[in-house]
Amino acid sequence: MLIYAKQPINYIIENYPNKIKTLYLAKELEKKEYSRLMKMNFEVKRIPPDAAGKMCKNAIHQGILAEVDDYELHPFNSFLDKDFVLVLSGLTDVGNIGAIVRTAYAMGVDAIVACGIKNINLEPVMRTSTGALFDMPFALEHNIHNVMNDLKTSGFCIYGADMGGTDIREVKLKQKRVLVLGSEGEGLTSRVVSKLDEVVSIKMLHGFDSLNVSVAGAILMDRMRI
Repeated sequence: MLIYAKQPINYIIENYPNKIKTLYLAKELEKKEYSRLMKMNFEVKRIPPDAAGKMCKNAIHQGILAEVDDYELHPFNSFLDKDFVLVLSGLTDVGNIGAIVRTAYAMGVDAIVACGIKNINLEPVMRTSTGALFDMPFALEHNIHNVMNDLKTSGFCIYGADMGGTDIREVKLKQKRVLVLGSEGEGLTSRVVSKLDEVVSIKMLHGFDSLNVSVAGAILMDRMRI
């Protein structure tokens, strides 16, 4: 898994240095910082800037790249004893998913389940989460209806985001709770909505009818902290 740019790599160096296989430097570092990196338990290689560009397909790498261990997905059934679980229903944009992972970790979500997709490229998710994916138990399950049934039978109250729902500020939350976020374009399907315990929304003061899913998710996760 290739990660690049300062913020995610610095996070992984400080928190998960054992997951780094090779660190690639395409710029000069201060001697003190270079010496510190050389003493760590991973290989450090200097490479030309054009080689760095080829490695990341000319994305903005800020002169630092790293080959890190692949992320291992977690089994969904290991989440059933958690308190706060986030379910992503049909989300496909890895930038949004990465931003949601980062926010979820900051807001105290215990685990995330991505549903409705067969596979997911976790490399860009890791980058856009700035490394927080390593901190967040993440599972992939195709059938969201089975996931919701399992969560309900395990004592969770399931809340789903929809514009027609109750203002999240007025909802009395249960300790074991699930937040379901719908896809970027279509939101939650009517079948998913029918299985929710409560539909919640963010009341807005002006005329926009929706927010980006990662923004809406961040607001809801913050207001669902107990």
